[in-house]
Amino acid sequence: MRKNFFKTSFKLLDQKGVGSIFKAFLSSIFLISFFYSVPSFISYSKYKSSEYKNNSKAVLAYTLSNKSDEDLSNNDFLDENDLLRDIFSLNDLETDTVRLNASTIKQLFEDTNYTLEDVRKKKLVKPVALTLLPGEIKMIENTSQRKEFFIQIVLPLILQENNNIRLDRKRLFGIINKSNNTDLEKKWLEKKYKQYGIPSKDLSILKIRMDEIPVSLAIAQAAKETGWGTSRFAQEGNALFGQWTWSGEGLKPKDSEKSEGHKVMKFNVLQASVRAYQRNLNTHSSYKNLRKARAELRDRGKPLDSLILAKYLNMYAETGEKYVEVLQQIIKQNNLKDFDDAKLLPSSIELESLI
Repeated sequence: MRKNFFKTSFKLLDQKGVGSIFKAFLSSIFLISFFYSVPSFISYSKYKSSEYKNNSKAVLAYTLSNKSDEDLSNNDFLDENDLLRDIFSLNDLETDTVRLNASTIKQLFEDTNYTLEDVRKKKLVKPVALTLLPGEIKMIENTSQRKEFFIQIVLPLILQENNNIRLDRKRLFGIINKSNNTDLEKKWLEKKYKQYGIPSKDLSILKIRMDEIPVSLAIAQAAKETGWGTSRFAQEGNALFGQWTWSGEGLKPKDSEKSEGHKVMKFNVLQASVRAYQRNLNTHSSYKNLRKARAELRDRGKPLDSLILAKYLNMYAETGEKYVEVLQQIIKQNNLKDFDDAKLLPSSIELESLI
């Protein structure tokens, strides 16, 4: 009945000479409606496909929420090349690619009198920076010895990155306390705004983000993510903290789909992995509460407590609160807080001020 009505109507309109105009009108309405609805459909599809992704460990697939603790306007965009430029440059440095074996490294530690027992007493760490983990670390059967060896390797690297941040923070406070800044200081600030992902150029945000990660927390996460240096990602890619990437160079998890999913970011040197880890915690929206808690400890004149800050790392792994419990257990069982106030022996006059 409805079909016959439309057929009769179009026939009548044709007889009166207006059928072609009416058909053109209907065609125009259809085309306009189609092109109007397609963008919305595409946006909805993209939203549905990405809504369950947890990018908190991502370094190169970088996103920051518009509703983060550091108020960004809708027009603020982050350039990941700016955010990670110093990490890329460190990663691209030409280094001696010879992997030292475990016995050679142990001899190096003995020759320099570098022991964790001595560090716990004197709070001073020899600046022995290794570029690669020894393959034989997974062959050390004694668990305590393997753990100690791993800590000896990563401790100077973590302290070095904290030193870099401490020097930057010292310069930042010097700039904040001045009424007028030089052109050199302004250029340095521009660089740091990009490095810490702050397009709003807010000094108060930079002060919160540009801060250290407690040594004990970093060691615990490195231990957890690498199995105390024995994982494939640590051995083949110098990946101490398991950062993910969807676009950069990395190692594919064995149980993942070949064409889909993340890779674990690969580094040429261990130091680049430590820097990328700290940049991740200091900029990603998933860790805004960690940064807030850290800033509150600073304001109250309290030391940065790894057991407190670990509570805000539930988004670092899919296991959530269980991950936090494991980190706190590693810190306690291995007395890692003994290293929080350790200092790296200076390799330059500039670093002497930090001891």
